[in-house]
Amino acid sequence: MEKLIFAICFTLSIATIPSIGAQQPEQNQLSLTQQQASHFARLALKCVQKEYPNKPDHTINDGDDVRRPRAMHPAFYGCFDWHSTVHGHWMLVHLLRLFPNMPEAREIRGALDANLSEKNIAGEVAYLKQSNRASFERTYGWAWLLKLAEELDNWNDEDGKRWSRNLQPLADAFVEKYIAFLPKQNYPIRTGVHPNTAFGLAFALDYARAIADKKLESLIVERSRTYFGRDANYPAAWEPGGEDFFSPALMEADLMRRVMNQTEFARWFHRFLPGIDHNQPKALLQPAVVTDRTDPKLVHLDGLNLSRAWCMRSIAAALPRNGPARKILVRSATAHAQAALPYIASGNYEGEHWLASFAVYMLTTPAP
Repeated sequence: MEKLIFAICFTLSIATIPSIGAQQPEQNQLSLTQQQASHFARLALKCVQKEYPNKPDHTINDGDDVRRPRAMHPAFYGCFDWHSTVHGHWMLVHLLRLFPNMPEAREIRGALDANLSEKNIAGEVAYLKQSNRASFERTYGWAWLLKLAEELDNWNDEDGKRWSRNLQPLADAFVEKYIAFLPKQNYPIRTGVHPNTAFGLAFALDYARAIADKKLESLIVERSRTYFGRDANYPAAWEPGGEDFFSPALMEADLMRRVMNQTEFARWFHRFLPGIDHNQPKALLQPAVVTDRTDPKLVHLDGLNLSRAWCMRSIAAALPRNGPARKILVRSATAHAQAALPYIASGNYEGEHWLASFAVYMLTTPAP
């Protein structure tokens, strides 16, 4: 019953959307209430300390290296896989900052205190220093860890300051990995799942700017321009792939609006996706259809609808206010959000262990 009520409330809280091509006012009514925040928080609280089932990204070096998830990852062992528990922690911190008096605040602080201890983070750093860890969580997990560190940075909260200090050695370790790896990566990975290069660069760039790491920022800006600066006529009609949770086209554009000024980005975007002004391609602008939310790959498409929505909102905000592309993207973003939000709490762990983080990130993206 709770899941049904939640789905109904989310459906009613989002404006009804006309067809994407209709000439209607911009729809910006995507926001997060404390009631919704509590619901999302409870999903994360159920899994950030839930060790099993678990899908480790782990290369076994020898017989002694066959270990349980919590032994390998004393901080981030829950939520089915390492990266999902990292962005589950990000979401809990983000919600606590937005709603410090939410009913779950005490439980959230308890979970964060237990997991983000100095000793546990030291264990995570030690894991990264072992043999055969060079590509561990590259670059999806790297990016979310830096997003968590960014969220904790400059938070005027005593617990938050302690967790930030504890986490910093792990953030530093991933910054070192970015700096070592990116100059060697000649070609971007244009996939709709974890290794997507544009996503990994976007969140790392946010972190670099938040903490004024000029070396990391400069490297990411250079790599972004080298990988994507000359792209044009992107074949976005080929999207989505059957297990995507990212749009390669929109994730790239969401990175480049961070890298370029508004004038340069507008020129680049209209070369990159020239059909958007004319509601094309439909495959990119219409929400993906999810046929089975018990399937761990097919449910990725709920995540795709959410990440498309956050990209479209951010891209629209970087485009000229009176341009047709902006209006089309805003309407499409709301349609995508409406397609996914009622199903975050589906009752199936395949989606529930991670989708709430995508929903919260999307709902708290500044409205265009």
